[in-house]
Amino acid sequence: MQTGLSGFALIYVLAPAALMLLARHWALAGRIGPIVLCYMAGLALGVSSLQPEAAQQLRETVIEASLGLALPLLLFGVNLRAWGRVAGSALLSMALAVLAVGLVATGLFFAFSATGTEQTEQLSGMAVGMYTGGLANMGAIKLALDIPEGRYLLFATVDTVVGAAYLLFVLTLAPSVFALFLKPFTGDRDADIPQEGEATKPNLYLHGIIAFLAASLCVATALIFAPTFSFAAQPVVIVILLTTLGLLGSLTPSLHQNRAAPEMGMFLLYIFSFSVAASMDLAKLQDMDLGVLGFVLIATFGSFALHALFARIAGIDRDTFLITSVAAVMSPAFVPMISRSLRNPAILMSGMATGILGFAIGSYLGISLALLLARGG
Repeated sequence: MQTGLSGFALIYVLAPAALMLLARHWALAGRIGPIVLCYMAGLALGVSSLQPEAAQQLRETVIEASLGLALPLLLFGVNLRAWGRVAGSALLSMALAVLAVGLVATGLFFAFSATGTEQTEQLSGMAVGMYTGGLANMGAIKLALDIPEGRYLLFATVDTVVGAAYLLFVLTLAPSVFALFLKPFTGDRDADIPQEGEATKPNLYLHGIIAFLAASLCVATALIFAPTFSFAAQPVVIVILLTTLGLLGSLTPSLHQNRAAPEMGMFLLYIFSFSVAASMDLAKLQDMDLGVLGFVLIATFGSFALHALFARIAGIDRDTFLITSVAAVMSPAFVPMISRSLRNPAILMSGMATGILGFAIGSYLGISLALLLARGG
């Protein structure tokens, strides 16, 4: 069994490497992009049922390790001064995303209550928590509202399936669709890319070693100090600490100008994308409550569409709209993936900042809305 798991560990690492090379040497694959290729290939592996049950823990380890190292590596190159030019629109877009999911969740409460669904406020509360801050907030809402384990797990399972469809849409068709009625990004797309300059291979290798050690130090520091904070669930605290440490590292010239850091971070992000997609399981598609499936589908894509309408009215550009939507619906962990897919590193900082804001307010909003609806319904 260990031999088989070692083989899957190699797959999780080597498949993204192969797809990255394919995108570099084949024009069609290059236009699709390695992120989309990795996500689609991972989905194919996930639904193929080829992975043994024992591979789940290995896959989770790969996901956590790749993302943990990727976040500081990608943030080392962020230009904090450039963020000021897009921060206002990003915060406005995030506020509109929260407003959209709140309105949709409220409408769904009345619609589903009218059909006889019991305690629909629980579904509305979980939807708001999930689509402003992610799974950690939904867990907090479960505890606060005493939601039954079965209902919580069903909602989370359905969301996994619907979330995969949402993310695939954002990675593939959404940029072209929303470019039709949202204005283009007007900032400097290369604002967060370190200038390359001249460097020899030995310097590049040295840069790689320095970047890896610095990112490892960020991860170790986050893991050590995360238990000392109790304002949020540990995964949330770790992401916040990694983001903070990565941004602090960007203030250090040797890290901000490190040529290897962004390349290493992107490769780890490819591994993360492939492994996340490979987590899809056909068993999750069986025995679904169609009512919950409908609720999650409408909550996800309904709030997405309403957010787009608000963005159009408010004059939000396409890239800022998409990055804040993903930060809200999927969590900051997926922000680098979308930033890379849009070929716009300048929005990375905005996406991370607004995603962390969603973490901070999601539980409060979800619990408050559920209690308000329960009292008013």
